[in-house]
Amino acid sequence: MSLEIKIDDRTAKVKLLKQEGNIIKVEVDDRIYDLDLIMVENGVYSILYNNISYNVELIEKKDHRHFNVNTLYNSYDVEIIDAETKYRMGRSKEEIEDIRKIFSPMPGKVVRIPYKVGDHVKAGDTVIIVSAMKMESEYKVKKDRVIKQILVKEGDTIDGNQTLIVVE
Repeated sequence: MSLEIKIDDRTAKVKLLKQEGNIIKVEVDDRIYDLDLIMVENGVYSILYNNISYNVELIEKKDHRHFNVNTLYNSYDVEIIDAETKYRMGRSKEEIEDIRKIFSPMPGKVVRIPYKVGDHVKAGDTVIIVSAMKMESEYKVKKDRVIKQILVKEGDTIDGNQTLIVVE
């Protein structure tokens, strides 16, 4: 498993190389770390690295991608940069605000479509939920719209960048 993590203004590439119980091997920006990691209570982790113990507290912010991470001496803003976040970062603000086609940047499976053709939806409404890479992603409209077309149905397997719903 590989992903990018933004820590304050720095982005690190993190890859889980091996895990056996609480013993893990990770690669962070081409450097390998052998760690003993255990959750001691909800959101608090004890990490043993080179015989030195570190305690880390993770506090989830607005969603499952953003955290405040606290250590004994420092606090960090952390964001998990997954495929959906990379996709959004690559779009211009105008494209995002005027989007009329809803699609997933990754292949997956349609979990739920709460609306039907002709329904009026308000800005922020979730119009489709897709499961991809063991995570569910909710796709929302940015402005008040009307559902014009639904090109898939619940349970369908979809391709990346396949148009799922068209709004007007």
